[in-house]
Amino acid sequence: MSAPRVKRKLLWGGRFKEAPSTLLRSLNDSFAVDHLLLDVDIQGSIAWAGALREAGVISETEAARIVRGLGEIRRACAAKPPALAGHEDVHSFVEAALARKVGPLAGKLRTGRSRNDQVVTDLRLYLRRAIAETAEGALDLAASLADRAAAESATPMPGYTHMKQAEPITFGHWCLAYVEMLLRDAGRFREILRRGDECPLGSAALSGTPLPIDRARLARSLGFARPSANSLDAVSSRDTAAEFLFASSLLLVHLSRLAEDLIIYGSDEFGYVELPDALATGSSRMPHKKNPDLLELARGHAARAIGDLAGFLALLKGLPLAYNKDLQLDKEPIFRVASVLRVLLPAISAAITGLKLDRPRMREAAAGDPLLATQVADAISIRGVPFAEAHERVGRRIVEAAKKGQTLAGYGAGGGITRTDLQALNLDRALASRRAAGGTSPARVKAAARAAHRRITRLRRGP
Repeated sequence: MSAPRVKRKLLWGGRFKEAPSTLLRSLNDSFAVDHLLLDVDIQGSIAWAGALREAGVISETEAARIVRGLGEIRRACAAKPPALAGHEDVHSFVEAALARKVGPLAGKLRTGRSRNDQVVTDLRLYLRRAIAETAEGALDLAASLADRAAAESATPMPGYTHMKQAEPITFGHWCLAYVEMLLRDAGRFREILRRGDECPLGSAALSGTPLPIDRARLARSLGFARPSANSLDAVSSRDTAAEFLFASSLLLVHLSRLAEDLIIYGSDEFGYVELPDALATGSSRMPHKKNPDLLELARGHAARAIGDLAGFLALLKGLPLAYNKDLQLDKEPIFRVASVLRVLLPAISAAITGLKLDRPRMREAAAGDPLLATQVADAISIRGVPFAEAHERVGRRIVEAAKKGQTLAGYGAGGGITRTDLQALNLDRALASRRAAGGTSPARVKAAARAAHRRITRLRRGP
């Protein structure tokens, strides 16, 4: 089935003597962007036809013809997307396409409705799908990380602060840190769905529809919990869109941090991890290179999303009530971030699943004196020495040992440190001792991974 060839038709113009100039059209026309709302625009129009029939504005037969025509347009455009040139916006395209099928009856569908409430309803319907899809993608990645955490619960590696080796952790513990971020992200998306679960349709241009429309029933027909409470707010509010951009930007910030960690851990100097071949690229010049382009692009998309969020809020900040044409520019950043996350989340999930670990190298790096020095200080403090004094003793002893070219263990007891204290220089015991809730002990990590899967299951059940 081919897409309908539709002649350009404006939804306004009766008081104008001249057609829009090509300069105005180049700025004003938005079908090249908002065609992505075509399916939800038709969905909203079908619901409006039903509301008009129930209000007695159109007959049962007229409603059936309109709904049938809209369904045909939807199927045709799904099979073959329409040409994007020559139409002002998605709404005018649909009305013109419908007019070709049902004639002047198509004009009745505009009764009591405005593009102002139509477009914000379309956007809410689109966002509802995008938010649910993004939340599910975040949970899928969290599940991949939780799986990896369980498998690597006892795989030691250095933990870092200020990008300096600090204390040993396990790779499973590292995975679970990002699980926590992703679960907060998914929870934010669910909250946005609950808060934005209202239908603007029936608000008309700004003052509300003059027709006896049952807006609560109309909202339910589109899957919303309730109608919007104020028509001025409804046609001008883009809070749900702004929240989606914020939540997506923060999600991308988390993905960017994960990517940066893996880029560092995969560098030649660290060598802890390696991406699977299918998720890395090479160099056109240097045959030995294996580049983490996927991870670098995650960082780049986070930067762009942050910029889009700032631009979106700036777009909104000075608008008087109600609708203003500035709001036509609200869709591109939303479409862009939704499409990026649709691909990036499963790509990073695949990278986590396929990540190769050099476990001996990670263990060797985690077992050095600097990472276990705190263990020695803890052992001294357990003997009753104030931790501040134990800290000083270990710090002085490390400096003395380094001057002699020795490790702390090799330098031996002295300076207020006993042989028993030095027995704390044991990687496995150090990890096992971190068994308090939230700690990195292998047993705690295994339990936390199981708990994470239970939380993921609860969040998948929806708002």
